[in-house]
Parts: sequence; structure tokens; C-alpha cells
Amino acid sequence: MKKTILIIAITLAFFNCKNNKQENGKLNIVTTTTMITDLVKNIGGDLVNVQGLMGSGVDPHLYKASEGDVSKLVNADIIFYNGLHLEGKLVEVFEKMESQTKTPIALAEDIDKSTLIGSDYFASNYDPHVWFNIAYFKQFASKVAAVLSEKDPKNSVYYFENEKQYLAKLDTLQNTIKSIIETLPKEKRILVTAHDAFNYFGKSYGFEVVGLQGLSTATEAGVQDVQKLAAFIINKNVKAIFVESSVPKRTIEALQAAVNSKGHNVEIGGTLYSDALGNAGTVEGTYIGMFEYNVNTIVNALK
Repeated sequence: MKKTILIIAITLAFFNCKNNKQENGKLNIVTTTTMITDLVKNIGGDLVNVQGLMGSGVDPHLYKASEGDVSKLVNADIIFYNGLHLEGKLVEVFEKMESQTKTPIALAEDIDKSTLIGSDYFASNYDPHVWFNIAYFKQFASKVAAVLSEKDPKNSVYYFENEKQYLAKLDTLQNTIKSIIETLPKEKRILVTAHDAFNYFGKSYGFEVVGLQGLSTATEAGVQDVQKLAAFIINKNVKAIFVESSVPKRTIEALQAAVNSKGHNVEIGGTLYSDALGNAGTVEGTYIGMFEYNVNTIVNALK
């Protein structure tokens, strides 16, 4: 019933939609995840109005569009989302919008699929957590700059200059991350988290990544999953495991209790930002700040 109402709302909103641009001439842009919101703000700067549907701590796997979201979407000049079925419950909304001549832009769709990590959890057949490979996020930045320039050609120089500056910051981030990780012995690079959001990070920096819930938070970890992972932690002598900001911490606490009950001590090494950034206005509320915070938290806890 809710889906039917939502689809009707989308259709009506399109008929009622007039001029999308604000009176101040800025492009109206709607984004899904906090990572994409931060990116678009960096590239668009003062020439765009950006509205992010998802805030800090929000799980994109489970997010459902409200009627208020639909209003934002249909009045947007541009819509950016991750794709690869990360925002699984928004797919129907985006498909309906495409049939109404508005095409939301999935930033991950341009990535060479042969380089992606496979997954049976998602309809795309790929792990969608691609922002944890900085090289992929650079592709996102270039795509955003190109789309903004196409939509607003008179300001293309501004957008491409912002892209250039942001890519330079991402270069610096890559060098910083590499230096921090090099202080952690390779045999200690085992990352245990609530769900498998960090596979691209692991592939990039030589970590073995194990998630209790698999790739999607829509799946629940059972008792056998907890016991199996507890045995793995003991066997590998893992020092710390990690909570995620967008996933309830009870599963990791249950894992810790299972390990400790077998006479092996494992600490909760901290909270990592996986599917969402930290609070707006904080260092962790930016993509670059989040990434560096995560790496420092991981390395300090596992040393």
C-alpha cells in the first residue's frame, strides 16, 4: 500500500513540478548518502543547493523514501546516488522517475565492472561500498564535475577547478593513509566489523576483512555466525573488533562476549564510519576526515 501511495505521489509531483531552479539561479541537487553529499558540495561549491536525503548514522541499505523525499527528488535539477543497489529500497523510486523523463545519476555505474568485488547479496552482483577505494571516489568527483558543467556550462571552469583542488586533496589523503597503515605489521591487518563494508579498503591496503552480517545490513547474523567468527578471532589472535556508526552495536557486543567466554580477550577498538559519515560540522562529517579517522582508529586498536 505504501509503495502504491509513493508511486502516485511521484507521478503527481511531476505534473505539479514547475521550474526546478531556485530564484537565485543555483542548481538544485539531491543526493542520497552522506559521502556523495559531501562530494557534491566540494565540487559544486557556492553555485549549488545540495539536499542530502540521508544523514549521519543512516543505513542506506534499509532507507525508504518518504513523501517529503519525493518532493525533493522531483524538484531537483540533478540527482546523484551511489548505485550498485546500495540504496536498494530507492531503486523503484528512481526507476519511476526515469519513466517520467528525469534520470537520476548512479555514480558507481561508470566504474569498470571487471575491477569490482563480486557479491550475491545485491541485485547488481557487486559489492556497492566502492567509496572505500579512493581511486573510485576520484572517478565520482570527475563524474560530478562533468555533469554539473553540462547542466550549467557557463560555470564549467569553476566546477572543473573545484574538481582539480579536490582531487589534489584526495591524493594527499592516499599518501597519508598509506603512511599510517605502514606502521601496522602485515600479520595484524585483520579487520572484523559488523558487516562487510570494508572489502575495497581491505583490497587496497592489504587487510583481511571479515564482517559479521555479510555485505548488507538487511541480513541478520545468527548464533552460528557469531560462534564461527569467534573461533576465527581466537585462531588469528585478533586484538580488537569494531562497531559501525550505522549498524546497531549489539551484534559486535555479542561477538565480543562469545570470544571472551572462551578465555580469549578481544576489545572493541572503536566505532568506524562505514555507510555514513559523522555528524555535520565535525572532521568525521567529511569524506576525507572520515577516512583518516577510520584508519587511525583501526591501526591504533590493532597495534
